[in-house]
Amino acid sequence: MIVWLTLTGFLGWLISSLTGGGSPLILIPVLSWFVAPTDIPPIITMGMLCGNGHRTLLYWRQVDWVLLWWYLPGAVVGGCLGAFLFTRIQADWLMLILGLFLIVSSLASSFPKAQKIFTVQPWYFLVGGFIYSFLSGLLGSIGPLLNIFYLNYGLDKEEMLGTKSTHMMVVHIIKLITYGAFGALSWSHCGYGFLIGLAALPGNWVGKQILGKMTQEQFKNVVLAFVAISGGMILWQQRSLLAIF
Repeated sequence: MIVWLTLTGFLGWLISSLTGGGSPLILIPVLSWFVAPTDIPPIITMGMLCGNGHRTLLYWRQVDWVLLWWYLPGAVVGGCLGAFLFTRIQADWLMLILGLFLIVSSLASSFPKAQKIFTVQPWYFLVGGFIYSFLSGLLGSIGPLLNIFYLNYGLDKEEMLGTKSTHMMVVHIIKLITYGAFGALSWSHCGYGFLIGLAALPGNWVGKQILGKMTQEQFKNVVLAFVAISGGMILWQQRSLLAIF
C-alpha cells in the first residue's frame, strides 16, 4: 500500500501542477483498493493539506492575496457545515450534479467569447469559497470546481496554482478540525494522508519545471480539458446511481 500511495501521490501532484488541480481524482481510486469509503475523505484532506502547503511555498510570490481575503469567510462557514454533514448524511447524488456542471462549464468556457460574457469579480470568491468548501467537506473531493473562476478572473498559470493552493489550505484545515471534532479522523488517517503529502514534494517540483515551459494558452487549454475529463470521471464513478435516474 505504501508503495502504491507514494507512486500515485507523485503522479497525482505532478499532473495537477499542469492541470490546475485534481490530484484527488487520481488518488481516490487507488485509496479505495485499501480503505473503506468513509476513510477516504479524511485521508485525502490530510494529504491535500500537506501537498498544497508545499505548493504554496513554491509559488509564494505569485499568490493573489486579495482573493484569499474574499475566499476566507465563505470557506470557513462552508467547510464547517459540509464536514459536519459528512458525519451525519450521505449525499452521493450531488456528485452527479457536480460532474454535469464540470462538463458543461468547461465546454462553455472553451468558446472564444466566453471570458467576455463571464467576467469574474473578486467578490465572486466569497460565494465560490462557500460552495466549494461545503461540497468538499460533504463529499471529500469535488474536482477542479473553481478552475473556471480562476481562469476568467485573469490569473496566469503560476498565479492560479499559488492562489488556489492557499485557498485549498484553508479548506482542508477547516475540514480536518471538523472531522476531528466529530470523531471522523484517526491517527491512521493522518499517517496515510501524510504519506500522500510527502509524495507531493517531488511531484510539485517536477511539475513546476514543466509548467515554466508551457505558454498561458497551452495551460488554459489543458485546464479546460481536465475539467471536462474530471466531470466525466465523476459521472463514471457514480454510474450505478446514474442508471437509477
